[in-house]
Amino acid sequence: MSGPKILLVASEALPFVKTGGLADVVGALPKYLTALGADVRVMIPKHSVVKERYQDELEQVAVSEVHLGWRRKYLGIQTMVLDGIRYYFIDNEDYFSGPVYRGGDAESEQYMYFCRAVLESVKLIDFTPDVIHCNDWQTGMIPMLLRTQYGLTAMNSIRTVFTIHNIKFQGMMGFGLMQDVLEIPDRYYAPRYVEANGCANMMKAGLVFADRITTVSPTYAKEILHPYFGMGMEGMLHARRADLVGIVNGIDVGEFDPRRDPALAVNYDTESMNLKWENKKTLRNRFGLKASIYDPVICMVTRMTPQKGLDLVQNVLEELLHSDLSFVLLGSGDRKYVNFFNYIAGKYPGKAGIYIGYSEELARQIYAGGDFLLMPSQFEPCGLSQMIAQRYGTLPIVRETGGLVDTVVPYNRFTKEGDGFSFGAFNAHDMQHVIRLALEVFRDKPTLNRLKKNAMLKDNSFMGSAKQYLDLYEEIG
Repeated sequence: MSGPKILLVASEALPFVKTGGLADVVGALPKYLTALGADVRVMIPKHSVVKERYQDELEQVAVSEVHLGWRRKYLGIQTMVLDGIRYYFIDNEDYFSGPVYRGGDAESEQYMYFCRAVLESVKLIDFTPDVIHCNDWQTGMIPMLLRTQYGLTAMNSIRTVFTIHNIKFQGMMGFGLMQDVLEIPDRYYAPRYVEANGCANMMKAGLVFADRITTVSPTYAKEILHPYFGMGMEGMLHARRADLVGIVNGIDVGEFDPRRDPALAVNYDTESMNLKWENKKTLRNRFGLKASIYDPVICMVTRMTPQKGLDLVQNVLEELLHSDLSFVLLGSGDRKYVNFFNYIAGKYPGKAGIYIGYSEELARQIYAGGDFLLMPSQFEPCGLSQMIAQRYGTLPIVRETGGLVDTVVPYNRFTKEGDGFSFGAFNAHDMQHVIRLALEVFRDKPTLNRLKKNAMLKDNSFMGSAKQYLDLYEEIG
């Protein structure tokens, strides 16, 4: 018996376009589902970066039109196969020639077009899915449109799964815009459907109409039932809690592999962890760090937003830098944090290395060359950095929230087991206390090496997640 036919739909996917962790997930999950026997295809917009890098490899599938109210918009469908996975790209220069996310009403219209275009494309490609797996608010209208406007078509049998990657971002707009573009009847502008806090809400449409709802860790699935984490969606999620499941993300362990990663100065594994020191030397030289090679390096690879706990770091970093340690950060984001870390770089040369921006190569060098990765998140649906760090033998120091709880086993000072460190309250002093504990363990080399080996041997692959998704698809298909 052949496996289910799955169309995975998202705004971005590696290796084609990435602005955040969503791309990592959509890039990795299909490989593991395919290995389990599912027939998986991926559909994303043909963003300008896709055109720039892959145009010569794309094949035209169909050309048509999408009706957006009174408008008639071009629809091109192009395709290519990469690593055994077939990808479809929705081509429209009006919507996808600029930024991946345009902001404001322009962004709302951009992804309402995408939702309509996905459903129209299903009629035109040689693939009728059993399940359309939607990801985040940019795809939230697909389950609603499928049930309310395509119910009398041959697509009526298609089921939908809607995955929340970060409930903070919901796709809100005036209902007039949603009605104008997608011809949504007045009766759906109500709290039981798409209305939330006086706005039409694309994520809510997905939560209401999808056959199943998933989110990216079991702990986050529990957290978002409460107002602090639910961002206004907790009521709807409570109503649908029987259809809500948390499936922790994984990482592509073939892609993130210290034995083969070409970005590293020296490759290594659990049997040659001494070679990790060579990567630490390279990292120290890259940032001009003057501390002894025998002193710890605490790292961060992060977006600079309040969610990531940077206010806690601001409160204690200067005090920590008076200890025998170095600090390295790679990230970009809010101006107040950029200013703070530039100040740190200027005041503590040789102690702090700061790179404002993003470099995938440098990120991997940090994962390999650091001793600890700090992730003091205010909330974290899943998080990938902590799992990548573990893969490279760099111990995460995390706050106990969301997927960080589900992926990091905190050090137990009595059994001396674990694969990282954690603290509970969102409090700078609690964070500082657990950092001090990690520094204490750093001096205990037998224990430190045991924790690093535990981290590197941990199965953070997507295979376990893929099996859970496959069970879910078969349950509703």
